[in-house]
Amino acid sequence: MQVLVQVIGLSWLGCLSVNAQVNLSNINGGQSVFISPPTFAVLGATGNFRNSSFTEFFNPTATEPPFFQIFDNTFLDILGPNPTFNIVSTNDILEFFAHEAPVFVKETNELFFVGFDQTQNVFNKLNMTAVEQALEGINGTNITSINVPATQIPLPDTVHQINGGTGPVGSSLLFVTNGQGPLPPSVVLVNAKEPFNATVLLDNFFGRQFNSLDDVKIHPTSKAIFFTDVSFGFLLQIRPPPMLPNQVYRFDVTTGVVRVVATDFEKCNGIAFSQDGKVAYVTDTGALSSLGSPDQTKTATIYKFDVDPISQVFVNRRVFAYADTGIPDGIELDAAGNVYAGCGDGVNVWSSEGVLLGKFFTGGTVANMAFTGDGRLVLLGGTNVYLVKIAAKGQNLAVPSFQGVPI
Repeated sequence: MQVLVQVIGLSWLGCLSVNAQVNLSNINGGQSVFISPPTFAVLGATGNFRNSSFTEFFNPTATEPPFFQIFDNTFLDILGPNPTFNIVSTNDILEFFAHEAPVFVKETNELFFVGFDQTQNVFNKLNMTAVEQALEGINGTNITSINVPATQIPLPDTVHQINGGTGPVGSSLLFVTNGQGPLPPSVVLVNAKEPFNATVLLDNFFGRQFNSLDDVKIHPTSKAIFFTDVSFGFLLQIRPPPMLPNQVYRFDVTTGVVRVVATDFEKCNGIAFSQDGKVAYVTDTGALSSLGSPDQTKTATIYKFDVDPISQVFVNRRVFAYADTGIPDGIELDAAGNVYAGCGDGVNVWSSEGVLLGKFFTGGTVANMAFTGDGRLVLLGGTNVYLVKIAAKGQNLAVPSFQGVPI
């Protein structure tokens, strides 16, 4: 049932106080909130303005997370008629249990992802069949949280601090790593099945170590590997001072050629392509120049590029979007070209023209996300893994193989 209400002067964690006309809907035990942008265009001289994009959220209805926050009717097409929003796996011991590098393997219906611990690899596997079975058990109840434990998987000593992932590539997962101390960051294939053996594909730029590789995607047509390199490893005190600029690279696995395709970032981070490979998106998270005290005057921006059809260098850089909370970290596109980014309050979704359509609002940072089949989106939210069931379909990121590379 839908109820039209008038919300006046609500404030939550320092969020805005507005006179906002909103539409509240109960959807399968979850809640959606529609907030029309004109209703908060002017707050007035005595308005309760946000002072921080990192500690104060835009939640004028004070709705308890998780919920769907809708700014544009187009977001309803993404959600579909019966969306659901559940916590499906939790680990209260490790703060960054669900952090980065989500890769879905359709064959086994498993999601691989990593946590973060300065001293060791945290490589996890979540059985999505078990998740679906557990969700069936709470169907028709008011329970919105279940806990299907993830399995931690040992990695060979050639893999050091995974941070970005994509694929699969055949039966393997493609990752990029931060490196650890003097051990180099690398591009690596990891077998998705026991014994989880690894093949390092690249670990240097003409003899120099990369800073700390952050995210990775395979180009839809050329099948070249594109990855971001940034100095976060140094900030996290797991890597030496950087020796290269923060840049985006292209690596051709078949020829071994690596080259820079985009530069002049503060802190390049997530990367994604349109389905035809003609457009690239890169997040710049310069606001995290110091992890202990972020600077909200620096970039929290998604840039859009054209991909040169011959060299595949990124050209025609322009601002696509700016995140209002935290920074845009991992980034994905759905099959319709909408852009999803993990931000400080959940996952934000923009149209292909850069209009903010809505948010999967968790009330905390989501570093990355992945479609785990059509209509299933998994969010990695630190101690929690969330599953959102919606109408949108993801891009197919799987690749059969790299020519000449054993996997």
